[in-house]
Amino acid sequence: MSGEPTFEIAMTVNGVRRSARAPARRLLSDFLRHDLGLTGTHVGCEHGVCGCCTVLMDGEPVRSCLTFAVTATGHEITTVEGLASEDGELSPVQRAFQECHGLQCGFCTPGFLCTVTALLRDNPRPTDEEVLEGISGNLCRCTGYQNIVKSVHRAADLIAESGETP
Repeated sequence: MSGEPTFEIAMTVNGVRRSARAPARRLLSDFLRHDLGLTGTHVGCEHGVCGCCTVLMDGEPVRSCLTFAVTATGHEITTVEGLASEDGELSPVQRAFQECHGLQCGFCTPGFLCTVTALLRDNPRPTDEEVLEGISGNLCRCTGYQNIVKSVHRAADLIAESGETP
């Protein structure tokens, strides 16, 4: 992309104002990974199908491999690195995935964690059917989904018990 004009792209990422220059065609996933050094956001299919690249933009799940970074200017982005508290304590969703073995290889996990965080914010006590619908945009090739569904319900319990937010 030599010779291509670059633009200053500024956003709040995981609570910190961040900016870098990048071409207009830079995808948010690439901007986060390569320009900001936040490699927790994974890139799988690069077509928006697998959900590995899911991050939260202003609290809503988005496919970062389909989103141009320039369109995120001025927005708040939360990546998997931003789900834990500032002191490093895992979020209820992260703890539940750990407790219930909701991951195996871990490649899809960042996208699931961001998706489930938004799901439980909007629906604190989802049924199995609502969980399956909520995670339907995220693919996992290892787990068979049973422990992911258990993890979502466990996260709902942890949130309810502690009064924490997802």
